Amino acid sequence: MTVYNKVKWVLGILMVFFLILTTNLIDRNSFSKVKDSVVSIYEDRLIAKNLILKLSALIHEKELALAKKDSSFFNERNTTVNAEIKLLLNSYQQTSLTKEEQDAFSSLKSKIEALMSDEANNEPKALLYSKSESLQKKTHAIKDVLISLSEIQLKEGQRQMLISQRELDMVELFTHIEVYVLVLLAIIIQVVVLYQPKKS
Repeated sequence: MTVYNKVKWVLGILMVFFLILTTNLIDRNSFSKVKDSVVSIYEDRLIAKNLILKLSALIHEKELALAKKDSSFFNERNTTVNAEIKLLLNSYQQTSLTKEEQDAFSSLKSKIEALMSDEANNEPKALLYSKSESLQKKTHAIKDVLISLSEIQLKEGQRQMLISQRELDMVELFTHIEVYVLVLLAIIIQVVVLYQPKKS
């Protein structure tokens, strides 16, 4: 095999190697984005949605106690409910929040703090009678913010799914391009290797 043929072989193999390396790096980057997106959907959307559901249930418990004029709830259970709400708020704060979500969450926290402050500063009898209407308005306002947060979870989950889909489409496109280029390179290498220049 002449030096010229060896150089042709080496160049052909290097071209294939760099093509595969480049597409591999692009694929790796795309798969990393898909992985991050899937993790985000679970950690920052599904877990947050679950926390919102639990918060809603606890606020609903307060609403029912107010509607039923249940003094035993405010004497016995309310302290536990408030402790659970604080834990859930703390867990929610650990998730990755968008700007819109951060604003809604800050509003939620301030509304819950106002509700708890009213509960702490009044006797159960006052809460159930003279303050009942005010507390019901506060619980309704809290539920409205929880609904907003729930809608944000859905919107952000859809956005993450679109990111995943776009990256997977990119991987598929590059895989097709890679196959076509490899076929083309194989043909070129065959032509180069098998081509025998005419001897004069």
